[in-house]
Amino acid sequence: MKSRREFFKSAAAIGALSAAGLPLRATENKIAAPTMGDDRRYWVATAEKIARPVLENLARRELIKQMPVEEKTGAKRAACTYLEAFGRLLYGLAPWLALENLAGDELKLQQEFRRFAQQSLDAATDPASPDFMNFITGGQPLVDAAFLAQGILRAPKMLWEPLEPRVKAQVIAAFKSSRKIPTPANNNWVMFAATVEAALLEFGEPTVPARLEECVRKMLGWYLGDGAYGDGIFFHFDYYNSFVIQPMLLDVLTVLKNHDVAFAPTHALVLKRARRYAEIQERLIAPDGSFPCFGRSMAYRFGAFQTLAQITWLRELPEHIKPPQVRSALTTVIRKMIEAPGTFDAHGWLQIGFCGHQPDIGESYISTGSLYLCSAGLLPLGLPPSDEFWSAPAARWTAQKLWSGENLAADHAIAEGAKAELPSLKLK
Repeated sequence: MKSRREFFKSAAAIGALSAAGLPLRATENKIAAPTMGDDRRYWVATAEKIARPVLENLARRELIKQMPVEEKTGAKRAACTYLEAFGRLLYGLAPWLALENLAGDELKLQQEFRRFAQQSLDAATDPASPDFMNFITGGQPLVDAAFLAQGILRAPKMLWEPLEPRVKAQVIAAFKSSRKIPTPANNNWVMFAATVEAALLEFGEPTVPARLEECVRKMLGWYLGDGAYGDGIFFHFDYYNSFVIQPMLLDVLTVLKNHDVAFAPTHALVLKRARRYAEIQERLIAPDGSFPCFGRSMAYRFGAFQTLAQITWLRELPEHIKPPQVRSALTTVIRKMIEAPGTFDAHGWLQIGFCGHQPDIGESYISTGSLYLCSAGLLPLGLPPSDEFWSAPAARWTAQKLWSGENLAADHAIAEGAKAELPSLKLK
């Protein structure tokens, strides 16, 4: 009988996720797409390989002791890299942790990681813990407090409700302490303050309007059309509409809508824009699973497709984009990146790079912890195995169809202008 870990490794095809994290030859990227059953096993195995070093060590209160810190020379990112790793990992893994009615080896693995996640929330916020994390010093902790808050918002039944009152109080105190970090007024950072406040609102705590309603209003005011927001008043040709802007807007407005139905029209408008942006993202994936590398933060790897992954998880894909074609596309992207030589070090920690180990692609704010934002590409693991996303046969995605000569309808911008009126953001 194979062990649980051996089961997931064998399902990942051609030893892509070996226990030692040994690099594969470049030619081994050129492998046939797995069957539909193997796709989910591969994604789960990928999630385990990425997450285990972080959550297992943090649950034992040994993350700072064990995690290496790769960074630009002199960047001094150790003060924030551990919260980066934890917050970013948890917000990508949360939908899978929350999923009910799994079975067999996947259920056993999920239960193990649920325990790790809950223990890690304690370890990260307990002032007596050797892994007590920095939520105050410098600007970066605001970013990753927001990612951690977003993870909890995505899986409250697993990442909030079961926590002891002591741990809940610690988490709330940590989030409140991040208010000491000023909110930059002119870029996507407004969404970090808003996401922390949205979590506090959900926890029954008073919020700071300047860090919630006002920040959301600013972000909405930077909409430029056809599903894209500026990063401030200017458009940046990068993936921040997917790394931060659209996913956080959706999650924050979901909280606001749940507290006051007056926010429903704004939520619907933001969802419409996100669906269009997800549609564009699906078209960016080339027939071989490659995609353009441009703009900041490309060391986040397939986290670049968070908006597509989130819209898929929410079952909100445009009607002409079928879930199995997204699964096939994203699986090919993930395999290409995860199997690139040097993606992991010898101990299983992620290394800086886009496709493999490419330290120079990391900006001065990139360190080992930053890289775990890639987990955002795994959000569809929150769909059950019976969902069409997993159960339907593999399908060609848009670029494969077009480049094979299939006759497809023309693509068009959404019929909604950048000057659309937005309702006032004010809680009752």
